[in-house]
Amino acid sequence: QVRLVESGGGLVQAGGSLSLSCRMIGRTATNYIMSWFRQAPGKEREFVAAITRGDEIIDYVDSVKGRFTISRDGANNGVFLQMNSLQPEDTAVYCCAANWGFKTRAAAEYDYWGQGTQVTVSS
Repeated sequence: QVRLVESGGGLVQAGGSLSLSCRMIGRTATNYIMSWFRQAPGKEREFVAAITRGDEIIDYVDSVKGRFTISRDGANNGVFLQMNSLQPEDTAVYCCAANWGFKTRAAAEYDYWGQGTQVTVSS
């Protein structure tokens, strides 16, 4: 059974930082395009960041460029999302996802999803 397990969410003040982790169980994460999505209350799920196989391409939504960094976690077969300069509008449930196909921001193209971890940024 393939699972994605996120950790690292929490409550932080505006301007602070959090680091999210996603561990893939049952498959080798480096064989997949790994991405982070987020969903705020009352809003649609939004693509945040992706890293391709071989780390050739890293993609970010404009709103997080320069603040968030996605990277591979080789030790735990997963990915990290380092989030700096957090703002209240970053408040959401953050989910890790894995895609066997091509790089895409479309959630429907992803094969596996984690349950998500809550990130809350207070003003």
